Amino acid sequence: MDAANESSEGSPFILLGLTTNPSQQRPLFMLFLVLYVAGILGNGLIVAAIQASPALYTPMYFLLAHLSFADLCFTSVTVPKMLANLLAHNRSISLAGCLTQMYFFFALGVTDSCLLAAMAYDRYVAIRHPLHYATRMSRAMCTALVGTAWLVSHVHSLLHILLMARLSFCASHQVPHFFCDHQPLLRLSCSDTWHIQLLIFTEGAAVVVTPFLLILASYGAIAAAVLRLPSATGRLRAVSTCGSHLAVVGLFYGTVIAVYFQPTSRYEAERGRVATVMYTVVTPMLNPVIYSLRNRDVQGALRKLRYWVFSLVFFSLP
Repeated sequence: MDAANESSEGSPFILLGLTTNPSQQRPLFMLFLVLYVAGILGNGLIVAAIQASPALYTPMYFLLAHLSFADLCFTSVTVPKMLANLLAHNRSISLAGCLTQMYFFFALGVTDSCLLAAMAYDRYVAIRHPLHYATRMSRAMCTALVGTAWLVSHVHSLLHILLMARLSFCASHQVPHFFCDHQPLLRLSCSDTWHIQLLIFTEGAAVVVTPFLLILASYGAIAAAVLRLPSATGRLRAVSTCGSHLAVVGLFYGTVIAVYFQPTSRYEAERGRVATVMYTVVTPMLNPVIYSLRNRDVQGALRKLRYWVFSLVFFSLP
């Protein structure tokens, strides 16, 4: 490799962020700060409520607690850096920092994907096979599903990062994104990237498209069972719940597939940034509302948690 390339590879990347227009930066900062805080509080409260309430020690809430924890970490990988860059003049990030951010982003994103599929399977078993629910969704089964989700996601992410680390970046180091993502970085590489793109379309499809298809199949079976309910009110409530679940799932998987499952040559930075915001900020914020905050059991656990925190603070005062 020549000296010019070595110098270029040693240079930090510059994250251009959501916009380079100074007049838009502060409004965007306030907007995404509110969304980020809402997502952190929502997911954090769900994890705390489930851990503090023995009544929620069930397979559904066990999976939900892991989803909320993964969402909390997922948004924290990218959003704080994005917020800082909206106010900072120096938007640089080293190659090591870039790869580290990318590693945790993909690991947590795939964990989300797998956990959503596990939750859909849980609901399928509960509705279609209620008599066998306790045996099919035992504690050991739930632990195996969660463990598999975390293991597969980190193996997937590690494989991608090892390949990305071998690339040479001899073009401009300005990344038209608010974090280090695959497609923008591949556009900056002067190496042959066909093997990484092939990996995205094969192994990547296995951890994204397959769970999505399993979720659709599970909800299809659930819908068939719901339509046989004798109560019209029960059918309406179940359809409303399933519809909201599918809307968020569709938003998450639809934007992920739109961003990653296309040739690098067809990637458009502006459209990619908008789609990425949907699954990095919006859906992690919506998941607590859709899956739990409207649930009476969770609402009761949150009230008990609030009283417990209030009592702890009150009695600890001098």
